[in-house]
Amino acid sequence: MARTSKRSRPLLCGYYGEHNLGDDALLEVLLQELPGGCAPQVTAHDQRWVRDRFQVDTCDRRRPLAVLSALASRDALVLGGGSLLQDATSVPSLLYYCLLILAARLGGKPVLLWGQGLGPLRRPFSRALVRAVLPLAQAISWRDEASGQLARRLGSRHHRLGSDPVWAYPRTPWRGAGGPIVLCWRPIHQLDPSGWDPYLQTLATLADRSGRELLWLPFHRRQDRGLLARLDQANLVPALVRQRSRELEVESPSEAMACFAEAGLVLAMRLHGLILAALAGSPLAALSYDPKVAAVARSLECPLHDLDDAPPAQLEDQWFDQLDRPPSAGPIEALREGTAVHRQLLERLLGG
Repeated sequence: MARTSKRSRPLLCGYYGEHNLGDDALLEVLLQELPGGCAPQVTAHDQRWVRDRFQVDTCDRRRPLAVLSALASRDALVLGGGSLLQDATSVPSLLYYCLLILAARLGGKPVLLWGQGLGPLRRPFSRALVRAVLPLAQAISWRDEASGQLARRLGSRHHRLGSDPVWAYPRTPWRGAGGPIVLCWRPIHQLDPSGWDPYLQTLATLADRSGRELLWLPFHRRQDRGLLARLDQANLVPALVRQRSRELEVESPSEAMACFAEAGLVLAMRLHGLILAALAGSPLAALSYDPKVAAVARSLECPLHDLDDAPPAQLEDQWFDQLDRPPSAGPIEALREGTAVHRQLLERLLGG
């Protein structure tokens, strides 16, 4: 496998600086696990925030020419975590990352797909494109079995399978017995305005039965912040939920972990909200809008409801029974151990 010099200068490319706590956690883990001597540059939207928080050089991820210019002065490309090779966001987004891989290889630079999710790839064109670019990578690690299976169907054989890199984030002791219910919820296509009603009604019953405060934790600043207010404006929020609720202002994954560590229950839709809450030892229940969320919930053996299905009559009982009951340590430790493959590939590609 190609190796770079000891003073490696990789370009780290991902959904960074968008004030999504999950991607912020991915970047934090990636920077911590880079081999010693690396001098990375990071693609980011809010460049000042990323520079100030992580003390790294940046370039504007929303300006492809600026990213290509930055890549020209670097000696490796790392696509760092998340699901970057997918067309659910848009086909131009997929083209953007494939173009970077091609540009890196034309420039003789090694490429690492680090802790990636793969797909969905809903269009034949998208599948053909990814089938063509996967062999250009010198090293690939996937974060879940479904991504590995899709890669194999596309003809990729030279890759490693691990767990999501955020499982390597430092753990926090749980101290939330009797604590509030934290909602890591997001706007979601499965729930049109009226689709929220049964979940909010269940939440009202749960709040009344438990006597707990309801804390809304926006995981993605642009998408999630103000969700409670928007639902209230649509006359969907029961009076008790409104009375018991407040929205938190959380700026970093460590701040989110501190909130989760004080929670008596976390109701999570966000994948990395579920992971960070588990790392904080918080009692959990998952609402899945995507198979990746369901897969992690099953690994943790916590209650799971698929938002494509009607809410079951026993949903409130399931949530109530989870209050103050932290998840088992065994599955969490196994998932943490599964991140080692990503670290090993960084060392092989970028180490001295």
